[in-house]
Amino acid sequence: MTNSPNLVPLFPEIFLLIATSAILLVDMFLPAAKRNITYVLSLLTLAGCALLTVGDFNAGATVYTFNNMFVSDPMSHLLKLFSYGAVAMTLIYSRSYATDRTMLSGNLGGEFYVLALFALLGQMIMISANSMLIIYLGLELMSLSLYALIALRRDNSKATEAAMKYFILGALASGFMLYGISMLYGATGTLDLGELRLALENGTANGTIMIFGLVFLVAGLAFKLGVVPFHMWVPDVYQGSPTAVTLLLGAAPKLAAFAITFRLLAEGLLPMARDWQQMLMLLAVASLAIGNFTAIAQTNLKRMLAYSTIAQMGFVLLGMMAGTVTGEGNTLNAAGAAAAYGSAMYYVATYVFTTLGTFGVIMLLARSGFEAEELADFKGLAKRSPIFALIMTAFMFSLAGVPPLVGFMAKYSVLASLLGAGHLWLTIAAVLFSLIGAFYYLRVVKTMWFDEPADSNALVVHGDMRVVLALNGVLVLVLGVMPNSILAVCASAITKTLAS
Repeated sequence: MTNSPNLVPLFPEIFLLIATSAILLVDMFLPAAKRNITYVLSLLTLAGCALLTVGDFNAGATVYTFNNMFVSDPMSHLLKLFSYGAVAMTLIYSRSYATDRTMLSGNLGGEFYVLALFALLGQMIMISANSMLIIYLGLELMSLSLYALIALRRDNSKATEAAMKYFILGALASGFMLYGISMLYGATGTLDLGELRLALENGTANGTIMIFGLVFLVAGLAFKLGVVPFHMWVPDVYQGSPTAVTLLLGAAPKLAAFAITFRLLAEGLLPMARDWQQMLMLLAVASLAIGNFTAIAQTNLKRMLAYSTIAQMGFVLLGMMAGTVTGEGNTLNAAGAAAAYGSAMYYVATYVFTTLGTFGVIMLLARSGFEAEELADFKGLAKRSPIFALIMTAFMFSLAGVPPLVGFMAKYSVLASLLGAGHLWLTIAAVLFSLIGAFYYLRVVKTMWFDEPADSNALVVHGDMRVVLALNGVLVLVLGVMPNSILAVCASAITKTLAS
């Protein structure tokens, strides 16, 4: 008789699956007037997942289960906690927006919440995957949920077009990744990341096949991160999707994309670091250049933030390549790796919570029949609501990297790791591109504070959204003034994960 797998590390995923299925059944019998129950149950589900994960995080242990295909370690616990927070804030920001646009009423019901939770389940599986096969399964669960979310407004031609573009390009990228996985499996005979690394260290893998597999794998990862030259879908999908779905697409999935990039490259393919670091370097520089320069020409705020995302992910790749190998062999500098990968995780997390607030303000200005997507829609916001104009200003300054906000500390930590790894010219290039990118962020600030308002209608804000948006703005400031606590937690999680 075979031993049953240890299910304890999967309790958060199991709880989320059961709770989401229950929410779907409950919502079927709810009248439209009581649809807030679905919203409350979704937030309670996220709170339950957080309680289960906090216990694992406090224990600080690393546990493998299902024949080492699933791992519960400090990095996965921390990224899952960030993901719960990101999805919860997304649902809070989106409630009134989605209700006004019939996304949560009539025949559509609570699919918005259920699909968001299923997308989160896919992200959690990606974060804890220790097998290339499990990474792919989690990725597809997340992607299929997002495809459906983008096309949720079936009567909207822009949303349908965005869903089709994302589906076709996403399927192509998944094919790249799956083909790369198949080549790595053919060269090593294993899908387990630990065994893959051992095969490379022992020299038993076919080097030529491994290089080809790595190229396809990095291409698939680059698409999920939305970096050049696999960025074509980002601006079109961001603009075409309902803003609530854009937020779901552009926030929490970035945490899962970072996780699988770390698992595959830093854990499974470390002996090939000199190869994938060169690829990441090219992707990062191209993303910083094209993302920042193209964003300057945008007048649609969602497209501008899409190109901003491309540039921001370039910084994440710089952090990933800074945790480099040293010396003649492919050995990891433990201290440098913890600082570099920790700074990359910190960058992703802080970017996610900043962009959450940014899209939250966009949805705040939107109303039934009107999308506040154009830069002109923000004219004179300071005269209509000085508080929310100040909060949006904090988000823009943070994305631009202006001290003392969290975006500055995130960029500083990545640049310090990059400089410590000896990449002087890359550090200078990143700083210059950041200065160029500051222009389009400051343009939004100028529009809010110095232009005359084009709309004099009063802003209607639900109490929960008002509170969370204010807390989001305060968080961006506090984490910039006192960044060491979160940075230390990220570095500690990476150190423990690498040690296991």
